[in-house]
Amino acid sequence: MTIPTIIGAGLAVIGVGIGIGQIGGKAMEAIARQPESYGKIQTAMLIAAALIEGIGFAAIFAG
Repeated sequence: MTIPTIIGAGLAVIGVGIGIGQIGGKAMEAIARQPESYGKIQTAMLIAAALIEGIGFAAIFAG
């Protein structure tokens, strides 16, 4: 592995962490505002987090 590849993988991991953190935080805010929509918000949050992780894995292993 070359240094640019390692740096790129590190940046991808940081981006994925920030993205999933944002999703989790915003989902908690939405659930606090509308507790009756908990199921729909949780489902959407999990799908979005899985897609972000998939993109992160693709970015790491493509290099």
